[in-house]
Amino acid sequence: MVKLVIFDWDGTLFDSIDKICFSMLQAAQLAKAPAREKDDIKNIIGLSLDKAVAVVWPELSITEQGIIIEHYKGIYVAEDQTPAEAYPGVIDVLNQLQDAGVKLAVATGKSRKGLERAMTLTNTKNYFITTRCADEALSKPHPLMLEQILTELDISPEHAIMIGDTEYDLNMATNAGMKSIGVTYGAHHEIRLKACLPHALVNDFNQLTTILGL
Repeated sequence: MVKLVIFDWDGTLFDSIDKICFSMLQAAQLAKAPAREKDDIKNIIGLSLDKAVAVVWPELSITEQGIIIEHYKGIYVAEDQTPAEAYPGVIDVLNQLQDAGVKLAVATGKSRKGLERAMTLTNTKNYFITTRCADEALSKPHPLMLEQILTELDISPEHAIMIGDTEYDLNMATNAGMKSIGVTYGAHHEIRLKACLPHALVNDFNQLTTILGL
């Protein structure tokens, strides 16, 4: 029986991928960094910000990468004043899970400040019993975020499941000894998600009601 469902945020619950890609590409342009494409940015969504920039621009020094990061933070905050929309079915399914007594949590590549802002803008904080962010643990796919949540709530891995849109989410779950479900409408292609051997893949958030036994 699933007692705890842990969600990724960007690309899983909320449609913020275009906003992230735009902000990162604009930041790189301001920092006069080598040009990259949108797919390069989609590839690293879910990683902590410093690790993501290092993956996309490995040829730059840490100082140069830091300039991109600072530009990104400013641009993203400005863009984020208009809240991202929840994917179809998200709010309904969260309500159903909550009504069924399932505990809900978030494990995200966002910073704490970024997640708190997003939750406030989308009025969703009340759904989640606890959350973990990239600046509070090691970056995905390291399992520390999930391990911290499981310890805090005193729930064993076999009674929890991770839902995300990237291989980082699914591999994090595997590394924590948990099952995972991949959503195919987010950042990573279905083929990449399937290679992580998730418990299930869904292309519509509403499908979770059947898989989770609601």
